[in-house]
Amino acid sequence: MDPDAVAALGAVFMIFVLAPIAFAAARMMWKRSSRPVAAPLNDDASRRLERLEQGMDAIAIEIERVSEGQRFVTKVLAERGTTPALPDGARTGGSAPRH
Repeated sequence: MDPDAVAALGAVFMIFVLAPIAFAAARMMWKRSSRPVAAPLNDDASRRLERLEQGMDAIAIEIERVSEGQRFVTKVLAERGTTPALPDGARTGGSAPRH
């Protein structure tokens, strides 16, 4: 290849590929530096957030308990459909009538 063609291809690559990347990075850095810094939470807000977090944890535990109960009931009902029926006397605890 001709050295002038290599130089031209390099220049085109830098203008159309590397320059937009550099501009985007510079723009991102510029925006990041001009972003306002969030004020730290005061003590009252911190306590409220902690109580909210504890309440959410308690709700999550209760939902898990309800879910476990639902799984158990579903399992029992599914197994009940597959077990063989007991004789009439076995259900009531007495003996079956004889003829």
